[in-house]
Amino acid sequence: MTMQTAELTVRKTVTVEASQERAFDVFTAGFDRWWPRGHHIGDAEMAEAIIECREGGRAYERGVDGSECNWGRVLVFDRPNRVVVSWQLGSDWKYEPDESKASEYEARFIPEADNRTRVEFEHRNIERHGDDAQKIYDAVNSEGGWTGLLKLFAEEAAA
Repeated sequence: MTMQTAELTVRKTVTVEASQERAFDVFTAGFDRWWPRGHHIGDAEMAEAIIECREGGRAYERGVDGSECNWGRVLVFDRPNRVVVSWQLGSDWKYEPDESKASEYEARFIPEADNRTRVEFEHRNIERHGDDAQKIYDAVNSEGGWTGLLKLFAEEAAA
């Protein structure tokens, strides 16, 4: 089990040309500025991607028709150091309300200079998704997953 858990943890590091505070704020409050419009689960096209900047807040999308689709919940909000969010999406990209079946992702923001921050990212507990765990791991550990998403975030943070 420990071996499987380690294998199903996505770890990425990206260095952004921004202060720790700016990097944190772009990742959280500025989430909509870098999250791709095509990465949505609702029937309607996505108008906005939102992370509520508080512990217990929601991570969700709002559709152009006003509908909302939950993605997860903010578990830790420690500005400007780290944020942890539950990932309550199954391999069918539908919301899973049972938090015991949710994985989570964490971003840690480590200042390296006044305008340079290392972001250590980890998407863990993917095995909680059960039989679909490997499918979810493969998706989030791809160029269309966190690899590409973190590149988009770094570009926005540096802008």
